[in-house]
Amino acid sequence: MRQAGRYQPSYRELRQQHNFMDLATNPELCVEVSCRPVEDLGVDAAILFSDIMVPLAPMGIEFTIKESVGPVIANPVATMHDVLALAPVTPERDLPYVLDAIDGIVTRLGPTPLIGFAGGPFTLASYMVEGGPSKNYLHTKHLMWNEPETWSALMDALVDVVSAHLIAQIKAGASAVQVFDSWVGSLAPQDYEAGVLPYMAEIFRRLEPLGVPRIYFGVGTGSLLELMVSAGPDVLGVDWRVPMAAVRGRIGPKIALQGNLDPVRVTAGYDAVVESTRNLLAVMRQDPAYIFNLGHGVLPMTDPHVLKQVVDLVHREGRRRDAL
Repeated sequence: MRQAGRYQPSYRELRQQHNFMDLATNPELCVEVSCRPVEDLGVDAAILFSDIMVPLAPMGIEFTIKESVGPVIANPVATMHDVLALAPVTPERDLPYVLDAIDGIVTRLGPTPLIGFAGGPFTLASYMVEGGPSKNYLHTKHLMWNEPETWSALMDALVDVVSAHLIAQIKAGASAVQVFDSWVGSLAPQDYEAGVLPYMAEIFRRLEPLGVPRIYFGVGTGSLLELMVSAGPDVLGVDWRVPMAAVRGRIGPKIALQGNLDPVRVTAGYDAVVESTRNLLAVMRQDPAYIFNLGHGVLPMTDPHVLKQVVDLVHREGRRRDAL
């Protein structure tokens, strides 16, 4: 999940000089911000420093990233006319700074794999339609239910953009890609199945020929996990609200699982996190396809020293398992 962020003193120093989008669109700064957590923490993979909103700008969506709020859209999408006005995106032409950053990260980190990412179509659509973050996604759901042709056209446009963005990242050097469908957990299963699943399945279908792991994650998706698996990812990311062993029991052995330590645990100090980490590792010790991770991103108030202790603990327990 999120590696670089406000918990890092070095990141806070950079943010005093640059706003978020300045960092995200500057390849040299992206390389620095992406690599520092790997070098400081010793994690097993790097995560590209970017934002899910980045590919929306060349589509014609005007937005700002407002501190403590999130993306704020100047021109929300409301009608079929708005959807048809969205421009197609060619990553090599429109997002070269992302691809240049990937090249620099891969060069700097050598054998450490890099995970690229993009937002899921529903999550991107929710920002585009609501005009920013939302508690109930009222306008988004109304569009999905009352204007199915407009919804379908919007999702088709986002499938094209997300797929192209991820494919370009893979070709630039990303060893795996993750789709963050952060807010899809706001949907009932029947709405996910009708209004999201076909489009997610198409994204994973387009990525399949490239042969890299495809990860799918959403927040609060306990009721959607089986449907998310049916979309075709190789790895399912799980937040902390569902026991990991229960997830394995529900979906079977056909997919890898990633997660799902509560990120708030890490903010409470090592004594508060060590037992939960060991318990999670013990439960999944015999699982053939499990990746330890947090159940969402690292929180700003996290002590980097505690985070490093968790990484070291997971590595020690992993070596102990391998020796058995």
